[in-house]
Amino acid sequence: MRVIAFCAALCLWLMSHAATAQNVWIIEISGGIGPATSDYVTREIEHAREEQAAFIILKMDTPGGLDTSMRDIIRAITTSPVPIATWVGPAGARAASAGTYILLASHIAAMAPGTNLGAATPVSLTGPGGGDDSDNNPFSPKKEDKKPEDGKDESAAEPQEDNKVSAKTAMEKKVINDARAYIRGLAKLHGRNEEWAEKAVSEAASLDAESALEQNVIDFLATDLDSLIKQANGRTVTVNGLPAKLELENVAYVERHPDWRFELLSVITNPNVAYILMLIGIYGLLLEFYNPGVGLPGVLGGICLLLAMYSLQMLPVSYAGLGLLLLGIALMVAEAFSPSFGILGLGGIVAFALGSVMLMDTETPGYQIAVPLIVGLTVVSALMTFVVLTLLLRTRRKPVTTGVECMIGEQGVVVSGFPGVGRVLVDGEIWQANCDERLEKGQKVTVKRIDGLHLEVTRLPPEQHVEKE
Repeated sequence: MRVIAFCAALCLWLMSHAATAQNVWIIEISGGIGPATSDYVTREIEHAREEQAAFIILKMDTPGGLDTSMRDIIRAITTSPVPIATWVGPAGARAASAGTYILLASHIAAMAPGTNLGAATPVSLTGPGGGDDSDNNPFSPKKEDKKPEDGKDESAAEPQEDNKVSAKTAMEKKVINDARAYIRGLAKLHGRNEEWAEKAVSEAASLDAESALEQNVIDFLATDLDSLIKQANGRTVTVNGLPAKLELENVAYVERHPDWRFELLSVITNPNVAYILMLIGIYGLLLEFYNPGVGLPGVLGGICLLLAMYSLQMLPVSYAGLGLLLLGIALMVAEAFSPSFGILGLGGIVAFALGSVMLMDTETPGYQIAVPLIVGLTVVSALMTFVVLTLLLRTRRKPVTTGVECMIGEQGVVVSGFPGVGRVLVDGEIWQANCDERLEKGQKVTVKRIDGLHLEVTRLPPEQHVEKE
C-alpha cells in the first residue's frame, strides 16, 4: 500500500509540475537575414504571444543581412510583450553587422564563449569587398580594421584616424549618422555600452564574447541554453517600457522549425531566382500574345511573373534598373518584328545588361545578381531575338500560300449564269463571278482577278484542263 501511495503521490507531483512548466520558445536565426527570415521571426514572436509563452530565445549565427529585414525583426522584439533573449551560439557562431543590432535590441543579450559580434558599418560606405565579414553582410568593415592579436577590442584605445570609416558624400554621412544613432538608441534601451555600439558603426569595431562581457555590451556568457535560463532567471528587464521580473524556474523548451512559407520565401526572394522568374514570366506572356491559344506559355508566364513581382517588392530593387531591363526586352522584341539592321537589337542588349546589373539597389554581395547569370541570359535573349528575326526574314521571302490572293490562276467550274454575272465553284466554295463570254454549266474556267467578293473568270481551253485530286 505504501508503494502504491508513493507512486500516486509521485504521479500527482509530476502532473502538477508539468502543468506549471513555462514554455520557452527557441527560434533559430542562421545565415543571411533577408525578407524570409524577418517574416519567419516576426510571425513566430506573434505566435509565441498568442500561445502565452513565458520566454523566447533567438539562437543566432548570422553574418548580417538587409537593413529593412533587420529593422522588421527589431521592431517585433521591442514591441513584444514576451521577454526575448538573443543567444549567439554555439561556439564558433557570430552576430556580425545586422546581428549586432538585433542582439543589442533584445531584453537579454548573451553569447557563448568562442563567438563574436560587431562590424556594423553600412556596406555602402566601404564597398562590397571592404572586410572579412562582407559575405551576405550589409555592414562590412574596412579591410584595415583587423582584430588585435591580444583579443582585446581595438576601440579600447584611442581611435586612430585610419580606422575611421570615411563618408565622402552627403548621402553617406546621412547613412552612417542614422546607423550610429539607431544602434546607440538600441544599446540605451537596456543599459548597454552605447559608446562601443557607436564605434561598431563608425569604426567597424568587433569584439569576442569575453571582451563584450567586460565592456558591458552583453549581459552574460552562456555555454548552452540551460546556462542561459539559469542566469536569466530572477533578472528584471524592461518590456515595453515597464520592468518585468523573469520567473524561469521550471521551463519546457519548445523548438520551433521553419515552415513551408519560410522555405518558399527563402527560394523566391533569392535575387537570382526572382530575376529568372521575371524573365520567364515576360517571355512566356510575349509568346502567348504572339501565339494565342497555346495556353501553357501564358499560364506559366503569369504565375512566374506574379511570383517575381511578389519577391521583388520585398527586395531592395532599383526602379531605374528594372526600367532599363524592361526597355531592353522591348527593344529586342521590336528588332525581331520591325528589323532596323540591328540598331534596336544592339540597344536592347545593352539596356538589358545594364538593367540586370543595376536591378538590386544594394551592394550586399549575397543580394546581388550573379554576373555569369546576367551574361548567360543576355546572350540567350540576344540569340532568341536574332533567331526570330532570321525566321521572319525567311518567311517574308516565301511566296504567299494563304488568302484570296492565292486564288488567282485557280481553276473552277461554272455553276450557273454567264455571260454577265454568274456563279462558279472554286476550291469547294461557290463564288459570284463575272465573265463576258457565254459559258455553259460544267465548263472549266480560270480566275483572272479578284474584286472584293467577286471573281473575274475566263474560259479555260480544253488542252489546259487539269483534274484536281
